[in-house]
Amino acid sequence: MTVSSQGTYKNLIEMLDNSRKRYAERPLFGTKRDGNYEWTTYEQFAEKVDDLRGGLASLGISSGDKVAIISKNTEEWAVSAYATYGLCGQHIPMYETQLAKEWEYIVRDCSAKVLLVSNPTVLEQTLDFPERIDSLEHVVLISGSSSKEVKTYDDLLKTGRENPVEAQQPESGSPMGMIYTSGTTGDPKGVILSHRNIIFECQAVLPLLGMTENDRSLAFLPWAHVFGQVAEVHGLLNSGGSAGLVEDVNTLIEELAVVKPSMFFAVPRVYNRIYERLTGQMQEKPGFIRSLFYAGLKQAKREREGETLGFMENLTLTLARKIIFKKVLNRFGGNLRIAVSGASALSPDVAEFVNDLGISLYEGYGLSENSAALTVNYPGARRFGSVGKPLPGVKIEIDNSVQGSKEEDGEIVAYGENIMLGYHNLPEKTKETITPDGGLRTGDLGHLDSEGYLYITGRVKEQYKLDIGEYIAPAPLEETLKLSAYIDQVMLYGFNRPNNVALIVAAMPAVEQYAKSNGISGSGESLLKESSIRDLFREELSVYGKDFKSFEHPQNFALLAEEWSIDNGLLTPTLKLKREVVEQKFKDQIESLYSE
Repeated sequence: MTVSSQGTYKNLIEMLDNSRKRYAERPLFGTKRDGNYEWTTYEQFAEKVDDLRGGLASLGISSGDKVAIISKNTEEWAVSAYATYGLCGQHIPMYETQLAKEWEYIVRDCSAKVLLVSNPTVLEQTLDFPERIDSLEHVVLISGSSSKEVKTYDDLLKTGRENPVEAQQPESGSPMGMIYTSGTTGDPKGVILSHRNIIFECQAVLPLLGMTENDRSLAFLPWAHVFGQVAEVHGLLNSGGSAGLVEDVNTLIEELAVVKPSMFFAVPRVYNRIYERLTGQMQEKPGFIRSLFYAGLKQAKREREGETLGFMENLTLTLARKIIFKKVLNRFGGNLRIAVSGASALSPDVAEFVNDLGISLYEGYGLSENSAALTVNYPGARRFGSVGKPLPGVKIEIDNSVQGSKEEDGEIVAYGENIMLGYHNLPEKTKETITPDGGLRTGDLGHLDSEGYLYITGRVKEQYKLDIGEYIAPAPLEETLKLSAYIDQVMLYGFNRPNNVALIVAAMPAVEQYAKSNGISGSGESLLKESSIRDLFREELSVYGKDFKSFEHPQNFALLAEEWSIDNGLLTPTLKLKREVVEQKFKDQIESLYSE
């Protein structure tokens, strides 16, 4: 193993080799089998990588070839990635939740030679891909059995053990694979990332957060998304830490108590749910407990901000921590010290709430196109409401020639060793996105404050202008409104209109409970038509939107009972809203909001 003069690794294979030597007997990935987590050590993982590398080589994989995979987070996913890198190949992950036509598009677009599939259900939908896709030669089943004659993951491991192939050393600037973006406005785009890109992220972000070999995470963010992949595959391997792999995100809270992670990586939706659940539960508690809970949060915030607490204030905080906060933290395993939020905007109220319970929460910002993170808040440098300061080696500029929703805003342009090589087969799109001097046009609006903290205020393509001349960036208000216990999802609309309106997906269990408590009859769609329920939502919009300008507020709204999801085509696999699709689907409701 050689390390370059810059003190970094040449490629991800060197990084794995180093970790294999340093952390050989330490646990790496925990997989739940028969109700218990079984842990694979670094040495065991590396041996499986060696075996699968030989197996993939037997299928003809060599330098530049693409190995695609459709799978949730599993040990086999990570093994396949590093086995591919050791042949100088490229690893292309996809989500199990995507449609078969999207899998087919990506496999064809990247010219994959081998496709690994997680289970027989996915196999059934992909077995005929080689007949329709010229590049694809093999579909390999990872787990389960099939009546069809098909190669399996275990077959490849056996072949590799019997026919070992030495790992090759990819060039630092060569592609390690692609992340296909969600495709909110069209077909997914393949973001080509290099070994250098990923190693830069591993060695820039996690040390700032203080991640060490003693840390453990609970991996549930999909590794087909850059945030989860960098944090809990490559970053984890680099640091020597470990991760329990979540089978079902619906049991996330229960798994936290079992795995007892010290670090947790999640998207704002998860922290919003924690906030909503805890504040909802507090409404059911006796007055003393409820008062102590909120008084404790108040004093925790004052302490965090450097104020000196008096005797009674210290006593209040101590009691709240012992009687209430400790019980909450124990539900998360009792070891959680750092939580990280990324992928979209997090409400400052939620961030402070989680932090003051006793979990240090840090928000970061980045894109697939920059290999995960550009900026991050970290111990000793945190400002709630911001997404932190640029990473060491990253430079952020604000292009004020792009009109923003606020006077100080412009498009965020980033420079650094983590910027992608380009979009696969899309030279014109690459040229639009990468400036002549190597900067990445992020498509996000924001500004830097006097101390270098970055604030995100919206997307360039999502912002629109009301016919009164005011610019609207809808995301910040939408995220804030979703903190209401009664609002599950929301989308603002107002392009070239006199005012904003809103489509609101109601949190039906909470609405039905409210109706029951207030003697209001009805359920589902019919309940949402009740005038008292509309009054409730009108009040929620007013309360949660109080910090926004009057022209940003929706003047009318439609209430919907059906959740926007991946299955009904209104969300991407990373849970981003497909605005154009939503607008088209509900165009009649939108028009009616302006005519009422």
